[in-house]
Amino acid sequence: MSSFDFGQALREARNANPAAMPDILARSATAFGATDLVVYLVDFSRTVLEPMPDRSVHADAPGSEELATTMAGRAFNDQQIVTADRHDEVRVWIPVVEGSDRTGVIALSLPSVNDDLLAACVELGIMAGYLIAVHARSTDVYNLYRRRRSMSLAASMQWDILPPLVLAAGGVSVAGVLEPAYDIGGDCFDYAVNGSFLDFAIMDAVGRGLGAARTASLAISSYRHDRREGRSIVAMHTNLGSLIKSLHQDSSFATGLLARIDLASGAFTWTNAGHPLPLLIRHGRVVGELHCPPTPPWGVFAGPPSMTTDQLEPGDCILSYTDGITEARTPDGEFFGVERLIDFTDRHAAETLRPEEMLSRIVASVREHRGSDELGDDATALMVRWDGPDRAEPAAARA
Repeated sequence: MSSFDFGQALREARNANPAAMPDILARSATAFGATDLVVYLVDFSRTVLEPMPDRSVHADAPGSEELATTMAGRAFNDQQIVTADRHDEVRVWIPVVEGSDRTGVIALSLPSVNDDLLAACVELGIMAGYLIAVHARSTDVYNLYRRRRSMSLAASMQWDILPPLVLAAGGVSVAGVLEPAYDIGGDCFDYAVNGSFLDFAIMDAVGRGLGAARTASLAISSYRHDRREGRSIVAMHTNLGSLIKSLHQDSSFATGLLARIDLASGAFTWTNAGHPLPLLIRHGRVVGELHCPPTPPWGVFAGPPSMTTDQLEPGDCILSYTDGITEARTPDGEFFGVERLIDFTDRHAAETLRPEEMLSRIVASVREHRGSDELGDDATALMVRWDGPDRAEPAAARA
């Protein structure tokens, strides 16, 4: 088998048009005999894989691939290569990942497959993810291919400030989900792994549309600034409340949680600004809600918060969510509710699902409860799993 030259591909990509990534991948893959390469990007709602180039521009281009019913969707969902024999060739679907986050799928054809060829395909998917991550900073092409329909300005603002939806690194896994993807307003989250600490936050700005998106953007920006300045959770919480209160003279406010996990010890330290309590999942079942004395929401209250520290055990998961999950209603007005969320999570926690898979099932359950694919309010969830101290990085110095 001829191996392809990653270095050459990266050198070519460095000075290429940012939208030329599919062509670079196709040329690289010819080194091990691949043909008919197509790059698919997952849309923002994570229901469909959209091909590049767009079939509306090229009449012979492939169509969209549904995640739930296609081979491409299976490769994306399972994060495993999928193959199918077709006449005198084998069609191969390869997951594309940006670090830990799932970006899409590459489809290509090979005369035959073996372990070496499949290993090369895996590496091609990894390289594709990093190329997309780099080039997406200097072109709108990848963002536009992920849009199945028009996105509201508020939703666009929210997506622009989000971290990757999935992270698995340094002894911790993180996954987030936001719905409705094309019309999200005031919900958001953020996280960062710094040395042996994971900081994360989930926030829910009151209202809908631009006003809520503006408050959420301000809240995330304040949180990131103070986190990067090395400030404590109490200082971050206090400053965030003071900023929203001082800059918004109307009734704007936001609820939320600020949290930090010491990845070496499992100490989980957090504050609560009038937000729904997170769930603790341990040994494959929901133990219950975690409790921290809350302050009123940011923008209503500007004083220092109470802070609570809980001790996590290896494998523990923390599920945080906004009230759009529990307040989703059936057509006759029945709430999804906290008890139903606990019951659903408890029934699936023993399946050892990845955090992103658990969140996908929760959102599907909320949609089923509503009897509609559209959610009536912003619904956001963030799941964090601590895997134990053995995989944690050395502690970073903090001011």
